[in-house]
Amino acid sequence: MRALRYPQFGRLEIGEADLLPLRPDEVRLRVAACGICGSELESFAMRSPRRPPPLVMGHEFCGTIAEVGGEVREWRTGVRVVSNSLVPCGRCVRCARGDTHLCADRQIFGMHRPGAFAEFVNVPARCLLPWPEHLPAAAAALAEPMANGLHVANLTRHLPVATALVIGAGPIGLFCQQALQVVRGARVIVADLSPERLAVARKLGAARIVNPREEDLVKIVAAETGGEGADLTVDAVGSALTKQTSLDALRAGGATVWIGLHGNTVTLDTYGITLPEKQVLGTYAAKLDELRLALELMASGKVDALSWVQSFPLSAGVEAFQRMLAAKGSDIKAVLCP
Repeated sequence: MRALRYPQFGRLEIGEADLLPLRPDEVRLRVAACGICGSELESFAMRSPRRPPPLVMGHEFCGTIAEVGGEVREWRTGVRVVSNSLVPCGRCVRCARGDTHLCADRQIFGMHRPGAFAEFVNVPARCLLPWPEHLPAAAAALAEPMANGLHVANLTRHLPVATALVIGAGPIGLFCQQALQVVRGARVIVADLSPERLAVARKLGAARIVNPREEDLVKIVAAETGGEGADLTVDAVGSALTKQTSLDALRAGGATVWIGLHGNTVTLDTYGITLPEKQVLGTYAAKLDELRLALELMASGKVDALSWVQSFPLSAGVEAFQRMLAAKGSDIKAVLCP
């Protein structure tokens, strides 16, 4: 089958990949669409050992069932489905307590097992959800990153949120923005260095957009909140600077959620966390129920996963990858459609 292959560090190519045997608990999907995730861009650019080549990446995807394994009873060929990005073991203590996304033995598509930048991909049946009938493939494939935004909103249910700040108007930041607006009813301020990305955030309902190169973000958030700071901040970039800013712009008793993975090491003024009782939360992936809600919100039109996203044929996968790495202008999110 044809695939976007990652054969070695620093190289991508369109070529042939093996069609693996189907296990009894799996279905084989004919891939309809697969989003290019920022984590994949980062892994490729940084030659990350978390995704060592040779590999076929791709974990945000939907498709049509082409073949069903011998033990699968709940699905049949011809059905359109959306897949979770990871495969939990279903047996460990984390899975037992409901944290399947944190499973110690989880397998991530395009990392631990072949991904969906290809014509076909094998998926355990327990990872699948129905694909809503009138939802385009390019949107259905992005239910997984939207579910990440919903997971952020759900992690902070304990916190009243009138005003939130999202730092970074890339795909995850824009989905976090929409999740907070739709399920928490929050007024969301969005910060980014790109005018084009800020324009998208505004179109998606941001109450205020800020370019930190031109304005003092912390002062603006304070002015917008009566001097208090945001109830919730989300760092969807992940640099040392944005992590610190997410704390500086936060009110006493508020929470910041770190979802961006741009950098790892940071030096913090811990008194600035302890004395004002600020909470710092990490977040990772999403649960299957959040994926289901993401599909419902997109199908109902409450979440926009199309107007700011570009689709490319699989044959243009290398070009799409390079354009998203450059991140110029309106190049925010790409979806490959085999």
